[in-house]
Amino acid sequence: MSRAPSFAGVILAAGESSRMGADKALLPWPPQAAAHSPSKETFLSAAIRSLNASTDFILIVAGKNEAALAPIAYANGASLVINPDPSRGQFSSLQVGLHEVLNRGRDAAVITLVDRPPVNTATVMLLRDAYECAPQNIWAVVPEFSGKHGHPYLLGRELIEVFLQAPPTASARDLEHRYQNHIQYVTVTDPFVALNINTPEDYAALVAKSS
Repeated sequence: MSRAPSFAGVILAAGESSRMGADKALLPWPPQAAAHSPSKETFLSAAIRSLNASTDFILIVAGKNEAALAPIAYANGASLVINPDPSRGQFSSLQVGLHEVLNRGRDAAVITLVDRPPVNTATVMLLRDAYECAPQNIWAVVPEFSGKHGHPYLLGRELIEVFLQAPPTASARDLEHRYQNHIQYVTVTDPFVALNINTPEDYAALVAKSS
């Protein structure tokens, strides 16, 4: 039996990007070498656009970078929520976002990270369709590319509640493993679901591939 949940989008962007040396949310997209004119798009604005078609609204979880992210979020129709203590780790930011998802009356969420290239809109819709057609005992849908699990992933109300009841120091990956019987893995052809950009070298490699 198919489901018709109402989805919120959540983009986790509160990290300090210490290994990158600059806020990854503000990196130009598409990736460009320094010699070129800077792109008007960023990882954050592109991530927002990738989720627009599949969600009712989009929440950006920010931290100390709130002032830098706010103009991009608002210009692209997204909202900001603030993690008051991002030093607790990424899972604490996820909990901040999921609390707001429930506060706004939604029962499912599409979760992604700002430190990766945005996936195709069609990839997100494929995952959403898989969740809507899944049996009731499936609480989440996770993309898989070349044997690697990635983002964005979809959480239903059951797993949202599990995540919110966990301590802020918990790990989404550990909880995923614990509730693996309730998760459906969907093979996709989009390599960006499994690609993290953590260092200047990672971004430079992306620039080289895009040249």
